[in-house]
Amino acid sequence: MSPTLRTALCPVAPSATAALHRAPRPPRPSSLAYSLTIPGEPHCAAIARTAVRSALRAHHLAPYADIAVLAASELIATAAKLTPGEDLYLSLRYRNATLRLVLWDQHPRHKDPDAITLCAERRRRSLWLLAALVDDCGGDWGSAEAHPPHRGTKSWAVLPCRGLEAPVPRR
Repeated sequence: MSPTLRTALCPVAPSATAALHRAPRPPRPSSLAYSLTIPGEPHCAAIARTAVRSALRAHHLAPYADIAVLAASELIATAAKLTPGEDLYLSLRYRNATLRLVLWDQHPRHKDPDAITLCAERRRRSLWLLAALVDDCGGDWGSAEAHPPHRGTKSWAVLPCRGLEAPVPRR
């Protein structure tokens, strides 16, 4: 039996079959969960901005697009500057009335304590606009060494979405 034929004989889960026959539900804010791997090049910030804005619009979170797009741009620009040409991984999620943007870059951990301090300060200074944005909207931001399975540095911004605790009406 060929591998193609064997796959074709695999039964489809009943819930998957039922989902094909019901009307699709529009995306809800609570289902916002996207990830994007991009090259660590400055021009890639534009691609990420477009993806973030599109995802927020589709999930009825368009009022928060401007701040989220700016946050993503700042995270990407800093990472691209500190790890040029290395892949970046951006995650965008909505949980508990907040947008969470997390960016992992491949910046290696320094062994020398002075280099660790200098590098952390350089990243913090580079993210001054993100700090001001997050402070203005009452959110949180930071960076830390990434935990396995990720490597490098994890930077994040948590942006509150006021007034979206109630469910979005269906169309």
